[in-house]
Amino acid sequence: MAFSIAAAGAATGAGALASPSANGSSSTKFSYLASLQFPRELRRVQIGNYGLKSKKGSSRLVPLVEAKKQTFSSFEDMLENSEKPLLVDFYATWCGPCQFMVPILNEVGESMKDKIQVVKIDTEKYPALADKYKIQALPTFILFKDGDVCDRFEGALNAPQLMQRIKSALEVKQ
Repeated sequence: MAFSIAAAGAATGAGALASPSANGSSSTKFSYLASLQFPRELRRVQIGNYGLKSKKGSSRLVPLVEAKKQTFSSFEDMLENSEKPLLVDFYATWCGPCQFMVPILNEVGESMKDKIQVVKIDTEKYPALADKYKIQALPTFILFKDGDVCDRFEGALNAPQLMQRIKSALEVKQ
């Protein structure tokens, strides 16, 4: 069983996908979900060969974050042998707020890399872990320190809020 730090791509674009039918007209295969709206900045991000490039006119490239893969015999092994506190993101690939959190987790992981390690666990691939930690909403974040639960919260946060929550939880446990 391998657990790794991994990032999924952000959802982009809006509108319906269409393909030509046999008679030449186009038929809609997927429709746009009006209730699921990402901030405009996220909808305009385009994935290129060398990083993320905004369509706003600037040619600023943001480097892609490489996942650091580490293999452990079990989740408990990872918790016990971690040198830093772990922020575990329980997510699903179909979850919109989970996808919204990908760039935020990358930012938080990079800015707090000396304090914490960010780990993502797909609840569909590891349902036993989701059951063990009673994951009922996505995304759910659990902060572990010295193998014990230090903090737990659900839902999407922006980067400053997430960093403040982590700092506060780690200070209380000291």
